[in-house]
Amino acid sequence: MWFRRDLRIDDNTALSEACAQAKQVIPVYVFDTAVLSKLEDRDDAKVTYMHRSLSELSRRLRGEGSALLVRVGEPVAEIPRLADRLGAATVFVNADYDPDSKRRDAEIAEALAADGRSLERYKDIVVYEPTEIVSRSGEPYTLFTPYLRAWLARLALDAENGEDPAGEKRANTERLARAMDFEPYGAGWGFEELGFRQNPLVTEAGEGDAHRRFARFLERIDRYVEERDFPAAEATSGLSTALRFGTISIRTLVRAVREREGEGSRKWLSELVWREFFHMILDRFPRVVEGAFHREFSALRWPGNIEHFEAWRDGRTGYPLIDASMRCLRETGWLHNRLRMAAASFLVKDLLLDWRLGEAWFAHCLLDHDIAANNGGWQWCASTGADAQPYFRVFNPVLQSRKYDPEGRFIRRFCPELSAFPRELIHWPHAADADAQRRAGCRLGTDYPHPIVDHRESKERAIRLYRAARAGAA
Repeated sequence: MWFRRDLRIDDNTALSEACAQAKQVIPVYVFDTAVLSKLEDRDDAKVTYMHRSLSELSRRLRGEGSALLVRVGEPVAEIPRLADRLGAATVFVNADYDPDSKRRDAEIAEALAADGRSLERYKDIVVYEPTEIVSRSGEPYTLFTPYLRAWLARLALDAENGEDPAGEKRANTERLARAMDFEPYGAGWGFEELGFRQNPLVTEAGEGDAHRRFARFLERIDRYVEERDFPAAEATSGLSTALRFGTISIRTLVRAVREREGEGSRKWLSELVWREFFHMILDRFPRVVEGAFHREFSALRWPGNIEHFEAWRDGRTGYPLIDASMRCLRETGWLHNRLRMAAASFLVKDLLLDWRLGEAWFAHCLLDHDIAANNGGWQWCASTGADAQPYFRVFNPVLQSRKYDPEGRFIRRFCPELSAFPRELIHWPHAADADAQRRAGCRLGTDYPHPIVDHRESKERAIRLYRAARAGAA
């Protein structure tokens, strides 16, 4: 059983199938050096989260009398070699849907087949495979609302027919191989041996924390609709990282909320379906990794100033909500979804810079980075993606701030130089006269930057830019 983005024992499809079909199952994880070598920071938070989650998984396996066999290298070479040395007939995995992962798995399957072995893939990170929810004509959906309706209808129909794609997958852990039988094949996987340092994470890792976090969220889920857009409130589940690394199963979440009444549960379930929608788009339209989903915007030339990207990245735009968001991202490795949308819209439609710059920066910073969700979200905000809204949707960063952070609590936390401004000025301190700046202890242009662009002018330029791109493609 090759663990990848499913770092748990509970409700794990491939592990359940392996323990049902095989006489003996050896749990394996490979630190992919091809991926690790691309990480710029030696204290990358994703490595620390993954390492701590694997340590917990290892402890749980020890409790079952087994262990986690860890290798360091490229899976394309390590998995076939390890299967040969261990005499394993089958490698069980849960499927990935991004292009690179699919290519990797195809290469490994071919190498195993040449040696008389097989790679068995299972659905686990989604409730429905990208090919399972399609239109009546058999085509993939390209808009979320009809996809959501079809997804929910399929779930209800499956339940009526006695089939449950969200059913729990239990593993017979008695089939796990004894540690002494395979431990000599493992490699050291301490931080120093991997070439990394621990990151002081602002969140816990592992299967146990994911379940505790979910239990706490269920206590407040009835307030989800009213509070979910306010970043200073503890209203969201905080489970995006756990889902990314698979320390909790998507099926566990769906089972819990579909059994509950209330608008909060229904709304949160639809957010889980957004995740599946983006996985479907990535799988069925892999070209989105390189360019726009809507091809008419593929050749769009972005006229923004690249120095403005650095100001956006570092939280120095002069727009408090944007600056607080970008500082939060860098400091914590996480960002509330409302703020991700506001920051992305600002980069693309205020600064007129290529959305792929922002996508790459989020991929670098986000602890919960998932290529499907990150690409889908950025293209949604850039109006280049699978979305019904027209290109002239532009977030006003000041109105967003006043509406969703009315007291300025989030801004005050991450932009402390603005913290003494009163409520009526904190969203736009540039309206403060000299006396107000002195009382707040913040001189604009010195302690906090002047705005680098004018929102109204930038919005008009953005709309003209998109309109011209569509006209040129027609």
